[in-house]
Amino acid sequence: MMAATHDERRAAKPRLTDIDLYAWIAQAEAGDALIYHCGFLVVDADIAISTLPADQRKVLRGVADAAFRAAEQGLVHLVQERLGTDRFAYIAIARPRPKAAAASLSSLLLEAQAA
Repeated sequence: MMAATHDERRAAKPRLTDIDLYAWIAQAEAGDALIYHCGFLVVDADIAISTLPADQRKVLRGVADAAFRAAEQGLVHLVQERLGTDRFAYIAIARPRPKAAAASLSSLLLEAQAA
């Protein structure tokens, strides 16, 4: 087996899509955690400096944007764990469901995506 290069280790291929993230949020219990990216997100998602192919970078940007929208809606906490130099695990932690009966999870996510 061939060893990964520095760039391959730093910029891992996105493992999930924004839809995967939303599906996880919909079924997650408060306190559940999901690593949605390992690498250096700001670099990996940037068009000018990322080493990812364009299609993978676009998927990663979608996941990152979806995670941010979910955090803005109070559905997840976003945290990072340092794995090494310029390498982090980006983690979404499910929060307790909103108490407002009229606010369904799907409507909150659709609202956030439209914004």
